[in-house]
Amino acid sequence: MTVDAATRTDLDLDGLLEFVKRNRGFDFTGYKRSSLQRRIGKRMEQVGCAGHGDYQDFLEVHPDEFAELFNTILINVTSFFRDPPLWEHLRDEILPAVVARRAPDAPIRIWCAGCASGEEPYTIAILLSALLGDAAYTARVKIYATDVDDDALATARAATYTAKQVEAVPAEGLDRCFERSPSGYVFRQDLRRTVIFGRNDLVQDAPISRIDVLFCRNTLMYFNAETQARILRRFHFGLDPAGVLVLGKSEMLISHADLFSPTDLKRRVFRKTARAAHDEPLDFAASPPLEGGSGEQPASLRDSAFDAGPVAQLILDARGTVVSVNQAARSMFSLDGGSVGRPLQDLELSYRPIELRSHLDRLRLDGHPVQLRAVPWNIRDGDVRVLDVQLTPLRNGDHADGTSVSYVDVTHAQSLQDELERSKHDLEQAYEELQSTVEELETTNEELQSTNEELETTNEELQSTNEELETMNEELQSTNEELETINDELRTRSQDFDQSNAFLEAILASMGVALAVLDAGQMVQVWNRHAEELWGIRAGEAVDQHFLGLDIGLPVQELRTGVRSALAGERTELVVVANDRRGRALRCRVTALPLTVGSDEVTGVIVLMEPALA
Repeated sequence: MTVDAATRTDLDLDGLLEFVKRNRGFDFTGYKRSSLQRRIGKRMEQVGCAGHGDYQDFLEVHPDEFAELFNTILINVTSFFRDPPLWEHLRDEILPAVVARRAPDAPIRIWCAGCASGEEPYTIAILLSALLGDAAYTARVKIYATDVDDDALATARAATYTAKQVEAVPAEGLDRCFERSPSGYVFRQDLRRTVIFGRNDLVQDAPISRIDVLFCRNTLMYFNAETQARILRRFHFGLDPAGVLVLGKSEMLISHADLFSPTDLKRRVFRKTARAAHDEPLDFAASPPLEGGSGEQPASLRDSAFDAGPVAQLILDARGTVVSVNQAARSMFSLDGGSVGRPLQDLELSYRPIELRSHLDRLRLDGHPVQLRAVPWNIRDGDVRVLDVQLTPLRNGDHADGTSVSYVDVTHAQSLQDELERSKHDLEQAYEELQSTVEELETTNEELQSTNEELETTNEELQSTNEELETMNEELQSTNEELETINDELRTRSQDFDQSNAFLEAILASMGVALAVLDAGQMVQVWNRHAEELWGIRAGEAVDQHFLGLDIGLPVQELRTGVRSALAGERTELVVVANDRRGRALRCRVTALPLTVGSDEVTGVIVLMEPALA
């Protein structure tokens, strides 16, 4: 069977994601496929890999590439007071309501999931410290800021930001919560202690509990629908019953009304919805003996109570020997007094009404009670009875001393169950007849439902498109920041080059002799002002021309041997007869020096030309 190119690409991508998960613990399988392909493709293009398999090989050889890959996939685009209308709503409505419903000394717990480089949790700290005052804030507030990007968390822990990064912080908040430093603005240390940074993978790690307000803005949109649902269930578990969830402007929770209900859909603020609690087992402690009692009971009283019990029961010791059988068991299975003291395997009871020995072996291995329900028992007269069989280990401390086997006759209950099933069957038939009567109404209802589903699908597609656009916008913003950084570097290097070039030109202009610099191919690279004045050709005419081909008053062909010797590393000097730019004859001293740059390798020739004294 052939595999088309698209399928092969998907398989290679799955293999790459599994490789990353196995080697670095990052599980990206829940991220949106299109976003993953785009971001991984960017790194592949930068390192020159044609396919996902090649890129996996590259990662194996270059483990440092993992950090670059994670930084590319985990887009850390954030800022202080991002989306100002939301922060105004939090300052005026949400946070005052959280403080009001808490006791004056009760803790306030905030979780910022996907905190990136820390601007968002520090924004929350600025608002809460202004609302509560510094003393109450430091005593009551805990802000948990989590992310999967260790580099971003390291930046956030440093709490140091440039003047450009804090432009959106109000002047009052900047003066109150930040301190100036040579590297920029540093968040105040006493307020910083309330912000707890840590690594948390929303897909795999347990949520933080008892949270009053949970911020997860522009993070869910990177995950597919199934992973979003799993994360939202964890958020629901972690929030306080009156907790608030704040999402990004592209995240709406249309399909999760059972978990969260909107309080301000425009600003993407949601409140936790109460769900029916699941039944949980309760632990009961044994009652202590009454005050003044000894705690011991006469053995005869215990034996009488066991023998008179309404449930058929027998006791086996650790070797499988029958120790005791109560009256109900003797009557039910026609046992006599000789059964006590015999191995269970010698009695018919060991295999009728059910094979007990295999279940006893299992109980000895794992130590857990075994319950067998609805066991049929064919009595010899043709009557059929139904039993529930319970095997319970009897312990003395950590040691199992024996086993209790009890038989509960549920024949009557089973017959009632069968009767109930027959009644249900009759009721189902009646419902089928009723169903045929309302088919026309159901058809109309289905058509309306279909129309509604189409509208919901269209809405979901629009939301998905909006999330994609938001993702691409953040990617473009990240790329733009990278380009601005590169542009700044190029501008700095250009200035350095211009300065170096001006410095070199000044040196060459200040020399009192005509000078030409040749490369290894004897092409002119530098022609100074004195050379122009001596021979009458400008630098623009001489540069990039072969020196021995210049039409000047200097007999350049006589210099061929000297230039070659200089390329071989020897200094040569000779005097030749030449004509200057005005046609006047003169004796010219020509010195050829080898040009070396940074090593002993000769890369060109420096030719010095000056009139020789007669």
